[in-house]
Parts: sequence; structure tokens; C-alpha cells
Amino acid sequence: MAVFISNIVVYTHTDFEQVYVLENQDGNDRLDLTGYSGTSQYRRYPGATPSDFTVNFTNRALGKVKISLSDTETAGITPGKYFFDLKLTRPDGTKVRVVEGQMTVKKTITR
Repeated sequence: MAVFISNIVVYTHTDFEQVYVLENQDGNDRLDLTGYSGTSQYRRYPGATPSDFTVNFTNRALGKVKISLSDTETAGITPGKYFFDLKLTRPDGTKVRVVEGQMTVKKTITR
């Protein structure tokens, strides 16, 4: 499975969500995520302590997985650049990284 590069923008004090539609590497068919689990983290630099996104599968049969943060969670993030990724665990226990990228956090004006 190829790693998809995705750069995201998160605004403090707001809810954030991003849905990814994953495809089978053998073709353009949606990847059936039945039986998969997932984890996603972000951190300021590779050696920093990580923080977690919430990971939900919005439609496993169609390969849809969502990462999200609540407005309360984004309120505690210092604006700046971060790195993140999304890793899935297949039913057989194999772990694969499917998305990676940079996360830019911006401070909101209206609260």
C-alpha cells in the first residue's frame, strides 16, 4: 500500500476532521477496511511527545477512515507546524502507514 501525502490545517478552538478514502494498491478499487484498526498521532518534531487524533472508520467497505480533534483538544495546541501520520493494523496484525504529512495549526480570532 502506498503512503498518501496530505498536508492539513487545524484552527485552534474549532473542531477538525479529515476523511481519507483508501484504495487497494492493485487497482483503483476501494480498500475494504473490515477488521482493520487505526491510530494517528501528531508531534512538533520526530522526537517530541506525540498527541493522538481520534480515528473512526466512517464506511469500512468503501475504505473511508476519519481523523478528528474536538474544539477542546485544538484549544490546547500551540500554533505552528507539526508532523502527523495515520497507521492501520490489518486483521493479520500487519501495521502499515497509509497517510503522512504536515499539520499547520493556526490561531483563530473568533472564539
